[in-house]
Amino acid sequence: MPTWLVVVATSLVMAVLVVASVMIGAIDVSVADLVAGDDDAWDVLLLSRVPRTTAILLAGSAMAVAGLVMQMLVRNRFVEPSTVGTTEAAGLGLLLVTILAPAMPLPGKIGVAAAFALAGTLLFLAVLRAVPVRSIVTVPLLGMMLAGVIGAVATWIAYRYDLLQTLGAWMTGDFSGIVAGRMELLWVTAALAVVAYVMADRFTVAGLGKDTATALGLPYGVVMALGLGLVAVVSAVVVVVVGGLPFLGLVVPNVASLLVGDNLRRTLPWVAVGGAGLVLLCDVLGRVLRYPYEIPIGVVMGVVGSLVFLYLLLRAPAGRSGA
Repeated sequence: MPTWLVVVATSLVMAVLVVASVMIGAIDVSVADLVAGDDDAWDVLLLSRVPRTTAILLAGSAMAVAGLVMQMLVRNRFVEPSTVGTTEAAGLGLLLVTILAPAMPLPGKIGVAAAFALAGTLLFLAVLRAVPVRSIVTVPLLGMMLAGVIGAVATWIAYRYDLLQTLGAWMTGDFSGIVAGRMELLWVTAALAVVAYVMADRFTVAGLGKDTATALGLPYGVVMALGLGLVAVVSAVVVVVVGGLPFLGLVVPNVASLLVGDNLRRTLPWVAVGGAGLVLLCDVLGRVLRYPYEIPIGVVMGVVGSLVFLYLLLRAPAGRSGA
């Protein structure tokens, strides 16, 4: 299929999803009301629907890009922030700062969550280096076990401080509470996605391994730190603003790789668009399946993502893979 036709088809699909996201909801907003200048309809559109759709586009594209960067650096197609403990560590950091310093400004809480997310990722890499990896599927399984341990610690602490519902809200993605003034921090993730695109070639070289990257003149440690830091900050911001989006950074990069290849610079824009589109689709499904009630996006993403994850695992060739 010609590239221009793919671009046109993708643009049309995204346009349909954006319109659906803006127009569908518990409160009816029709084109006729908007044209007639209905103040209530315009308030719903500008204060709720547009910010929500914008947050979906930003969070979806950024988390998909973060997943792709992590897969490149770890050299395994089955890792992403929600399968290696990064997201759970961010939630743990947010929980601790809420208990110990509840008056801390939001940027400070995001900084703490990002630091914990980075620590969780580094812990995963340390475990990965310490455990013999004989199969490509061992890596995500180790990550999910580590994520389970971190999640259990967070759950225990939340139980002791009567914050189980709060923790659950953080870890389950939900865009229903997004209104104007509550999603602006997600623009940070958009800036980091641009950084990832600029650094795409360096991440690709780093993904070849430390020895090869060093031989090619790349400052391997610096690039790894930048890439993992990028993933940590994106994960922390998304968890704080909208909650966890499981398997997003795993599904979209793998599908994009099957369709357009493994060239990171060429694949990354498609991954960003695919991530935004998948989250839009799942969010619309969550709003219409039990209309006028809403299923949180994290639940829908968990079902869709886990099914695709299982399919990818079953079709994966045997072999060693790891950082």
